[in-house]
Amino acid sequence: MSGLFATRQARRRAIAYVILVALTFVLMAFSRNPTIREFQRGVGFALRPAQESLDSFGRQVEDIFGAVAEIDRLRVDNQSLRAELERLRVENRTADQLRRENAELSALLQVRNGFEYETVAAMVIARESSEFRRLVTIGKGTDDGISVGDVVVAQGGALAGRVIEVGPTFARVLLITDTGSTVIGQLASSGASGEVVGQLGGVLIMSKIDATERVVLGEEVVTAGIELSGGIRSAYPRGLLIGRVVDVGQEANEVVQTASLEPAVAVDRVRFVLVIIDYEGSLPGIDEQPTDCTPIEDGGTLPDGDRPCATAAPLPTPTIRP
Repeated sequence: MSGLFATRQARRRAIAYVILVALTFVLMAFSRNPTIREFQRGVGFALRPAQESLDSFGRQVEDIFGAVAEIDRLRVDNQSLRAELERLRVENRTADQLRRENAELSALLQVRNGFEYETVAAMVIARESSEFRRLVTIGKGTDDGISVGDVVVAQGGALAGRVIEVGPTFARVLLITDTGSTVIGQLASSGASGEVVGQLGGVLIMSKIDATERVVLGEEVVTAGIELSGGIRSAYPRGLLIGRVVDVGQEANEVVQTASLEPAVAVDRVRFVLVIIDYEGSLPGIDEQPTDCTPIEDGGTLPDGDRPCATAAPLPTPTIRP
């Protein structure tokens, strides 16, 4: 039975092969007929618009896929360019910061070269700006010769403040904009002096200026640097720039006037400072007083021409801030 089925399949295949060969010869014969050729050309001419449309559609499809691939490539390139742009921005910011720091250090170096005092350069490592205080912390201390009372200056030789606390590797500086800071200032034009007191808003107030003195807007105010006999001198050396006059006020019938000063530098934002370590200001100690003085007993008076001896001032009572 299986052999009969195989024979039938072989016979069918043979018949199909013979038919295909016959059709091939018939088509070859017809293809040489001029009428058939004309018919083929007519059919081709009739189908040409459809063929061109199909070709155009195919090209459009190909262009669409190409555009999608190009968009994807551009997206990847755009991400790479954004990453590169961000890297360049970071490098540019770093370079700008390094340039500013280099400029500040160069300015401080010029100040140091023009100073007659020994100084230590230090970097500001912390800031304290609150409703009550204006302080900065620098990264050098007693290990570098800094002590309490040392004067701190910024670029341009401008007064920044004074050391109020010191450790081996740090020091806290009270800025001149703190309300607890008082400096005796002197007008550059007239030489008139007054007390420069810090204000938390950043403006300094110079009070107790003689009302007969002419105060010019824009003129500089420097430290007076008062020195008296017997080693008595002010807490700040002479000639440090404090600021410039931006306003002047005087009440009627007052014998003094007040000026508002703009600090010479933005002390709240300085990053590098110089600490003067060999200037000793204020009153000398009891054991350093001149020997030609006369002590004053309670209720007593001095003969004419005698110099009184200074006595140690009582320590102030500390104020506890909330």
